[in-house]
Amino acid sequence: MDPRRLLLIVGALVVAAVTAFLARSLVVGTPAPTAVAVPVLGPPAPPANTTEVLVARRALPVGTILDASTVEFRPWPKELVAGAYLLRGQTDVSRLQGTVVRFAIPAGQPVPQGALVQPGDRGFLAAALGPGMRAITVPVSAQSAVAGFVFPGDRVDLILTQTVDGGGDGPPLRASETVLRNLRVLATDQRTDKQTDGRGNTVVNGYSTVTLEATPRIAEKIAVAQTVGALSLSLRSIADAPDDLEEAIASGAIEVPDDPRQEKAMLARRTARPQEGGETFVTGADVSRFQRSTVPGRSEAAPSLSATAAPAPAAGSAAAVRVVRVVRGNDSSLVPVGGKN
Repeated sequence: MDPRRLLLIVGALVVAAVTAFLARSLVVGTPAPTAVAVPVLGPPAPPANTTEVLVARRALPVGTILDASTVEFRPWPKELVAGAYLLRGQTDVSRLQGTVVRFAIPAGQPVPQGALVQPGDRGFLAAALGPGMRAITVPVSAQSAVAGFVFPGDRVDLILTQTVDGGGDGPPLRASETVLRNLRVLATDQRTDKQTDGRGNTVVNGYSTVTLEATPRIAEKIAVAQTVGALSLSLRSIADAPDDLEEAIASGAIEVPDDPRQEKAMLARRTARPQEGGETFVTGADVSRFQRSTVPGRSEAAPSLSATAAPAPAAGSAAAVRVVRVVRGNDSSLVPVGGKN
């Protein structure tokens, strides 16, 4: 055999043996990973040279009513903290619930004290109203106001309950209908703050009036509805507004622009505005079989028997028949009631 070829074979075997040995050392010598429990002592400490300030969790346009989902405390560099910022330990967030944003605050930016209007301050309702909107106050009772669980910033439907007498006999028609939808609550008895007890639970207080945001036309309808019957509030779910908007788009009632920015702005406006039309109603017959389902109509004059008989047949007639005159409204007729004389 050629010595060169033999040398190459021996060298290849040596290299293969060394490679196998190194691979085995890597596999066998690597220790198995061991899980180590790290005690959790609480939330991570804020970075050095920072302090926690109240910031907007999302963009807050003018008129936004603050709640727990709109603001939070975040670390902020101390050298950038202005004297007007709201700091942790010096700010009671529960007292800010129901305050209104005076000017727009971008998402992630600190909330200055001057940007908020407290309940009872001058211009509070004017700051809470959207462009072109009006504020109208509706009298309610504890039963018709969801037992006091309606707070500023919530959205409600307005239900009108009335009794229609009509002109006929029997009980009147009792009916209720949802006349307006997606109305934003601005205030209740001029109070927009949520009070808590010593345990942190919300204290529900009764109220007799609720101030709602409405367009000028809807405000007129609410003013008339107050004279027609009793008004009740129906609290809406947060998820209802997008569903109603999708239904309106699918039906063709709303046209969506092609520009994505215009589409986003249009959807935001439509979601926030109160809605007319699409009223639903329930009559007394839908609740009880002993109630009416229609308005009692004005019945015609009941059939009445004439007190005096019709003139007797002329003398010498073969037969005399006793008759009476029956009157139905404007019509009258002679009906025989007796036999031959």
